[in-house]
Amino acid sequence: MEADDPPLDLSAYIHQITFQSFTWQILIWVFILVILLVISALISGSEVAFFSLSPGNINSLKKGKGRNYRSALKLLNKSNDLLGTILVSNNFVNLGIIILSAFITNSLVNFKNAPTLGFLFQIVIITFLLLLFGEILPKIYATQIKLQWVRFMAVPLEVLNFLFRPVIYLLVSSTQIVNRRMGKVKQNISMDDLSEALDLPATEVLEDERILKGITKFGNLDARDIMKPRMDVYAIEIKTPYREALKEIINQGYSRVPVYEEFFDHIKGVLYIKDLLPHLHKPNTFKWQSLLRPPYFVPESKKINDLLAEFQTQKIHMAIVIDEYGGNSGIVTLEDILEEIVGEIEDEHDEDQKMIKKIDNHHFLAEAKILLTDFYKNFGIDEDYFEEVSGEADTLAGLILEMKGQIPKIGEVIRFRHFTFRIAAADNRRIKKIHITYQKSGEDEA
Repeated sequence: MEADDPPLDLSAYIHQITFQSFTWQILIWVFILVILLVISALISGSEVAFFSLSPGNINSLKKGKGRNYRSALKLLNKSNDLLGTILVSNNFVNLGIIILSAFITNSLVNFKNAPTLGFLFQIVIITFLLLLFGEILPKIYATQIKLQWVRFMAVPLEVLNFLFRPVIYLLVSSTQIVNRRMGKVKQNISMDDLSEALDLPATEVLEDERILKGITKFGNLDARDIMKPRMDVYAIEIKTPYREALKEIINQGYSRVPVYEEFFDHIKGVLYIKDLLPHLHKPNTFKWQSLLRPPYFVPESKKINDLLAEFQTQKIHMAIVIDEYGGNSGIVTLEDILEEIVGEIEDEHDEDQKMIKKIDNHHFLAEAKILLTDFYKNFGIDEDYFEEVSGEADTLAGLILEMKGQIPKIGEVIRFRHFTFRIAAADNRRIKKIHITYQKSGEDEA
């Protein structure tokens, strides 16, 4: 029976390694190696920084003054040349790092008696350090400060682009030939990318772009976000006499009216006013209830893009929104959904019912029942502006109640960031009107 092979004795290999003295020349080479490693890190980080800039970042570069801003925009306009510059420069620097690292290692350590160990040291250790400090860490850091990184590296990359222009031209040309042979690759743009691309200052956003931005957010809204709350819904009790109901309908001016029995949670149907037209001459005993159409119920969590599709297939214009307990929260109409895309749709009946009236550049008078989504649009602020204090609020009144914790008194003031809210009208049950002062940072109040 053969004896087991003895374990690998690393100490035997280590004893075969001899170390040589550290000289000033080697110190200079180590210093140069560190500089090359820093250059490699800066170039590697530039690849992530330049190609992850958002449209808002690019817009900031356009507004900036100085050579670094101009150089950055020039490089971005020729993205293929920029990528070629980064790849060629980085490969040259990394090649220099590998050669210099091997030279320094051989000058300090003699692996003549242990060539395998020397090979492993140079491949594993040097490659690990190069990847960690020259590739991974700088790219992670560059994503956090990409705009500053771009401004810092714009001029050096422009110089490198000039130095390596022949090589870059050959690289880019060969790439274009391959692309033409293989055909163009279609790029899929996500809705988030489209929304971010349209997230430019208001002075630069055209009407078509504003509509596209509405489309990008369309699928994220629920019925509760755009519905008219039950307290603001005009509805008719089913036992109302015909002539009285007709008079109320004419005064209100709506084309469709929910009909309930005893209280709003018992919706029996929807009355289309056009169905009443042939019966205008009928006496008070006319059974107008026979004209009711079945109500269409949807949960508060219903996505409005799905609801729009259902409106189209069902050929209806109104839905009753119900909460998790089965009670009616309000109504949502086809007009409410379309307004999320094209903006406010006003008719002759909306003229005197504007939710926010502008007093001057900084002061406004708002109906407390205005939906927060409409409030955000009016002031051009992000939907997460009040996220930390809004709770489950859907209206401006609900927002005030969340911040205050109780129904505030007339004249009471609530402040949050750039907004100051003063209660203009209220009773013991609800807030009615709110005076708003909106003061952006850096602006002087008129």
